[in-house]
Amino acid sequence: MSMASDMNVILRLPDRMLFEGRATRVTAVAPNGAFGLWPNHVDFVTALVPSVMTLRLVDGSEEIFGLDEGLLVKKGHDVSVAALRGVHGDDLDSLQNTVEASFIQMDEDERQARSALSRLEADMVRRFAELRRPQQ
Repeated sequence: MSMASDMNVILRLPDRMLFEGRATRVTAVAPNGAFGLWPNHVDFVTALVPSVMTLRLVDGSEEIFGLDEGLLVKKGHDVSVAALRGVHGDDLDSLQNTVEASFIQMDEDERQARSALSRLEADMVRRFAELRRPQQ
């Protein structure tokens, strides 16, 4: 592997791409604590916990993301992050508010979907039970 001054970073969510670009540094939080990745860091795989991930871009600017659980894979000069949920923030204060609002709404939507699925499953079991009853 050749020495590099930056990495290609891709941040994916289940329904969309949250970020794709070049970065000189990545910081994130794994179950055993915070860590940083540089372009020539050894290949690396870790789970991510709900936290803030920062990227130092090649132009010197910084991008901040609030992430839910996920997985980070660094292979060569490519870093791929797959997260269950994530939001982009302009600064840490606004990111906190955005994360709370977005994730709370997503939790409510998931709760409603699980409730609807439970009702469908119960109805299906009831209908199968009716089919098994002897016809009179």
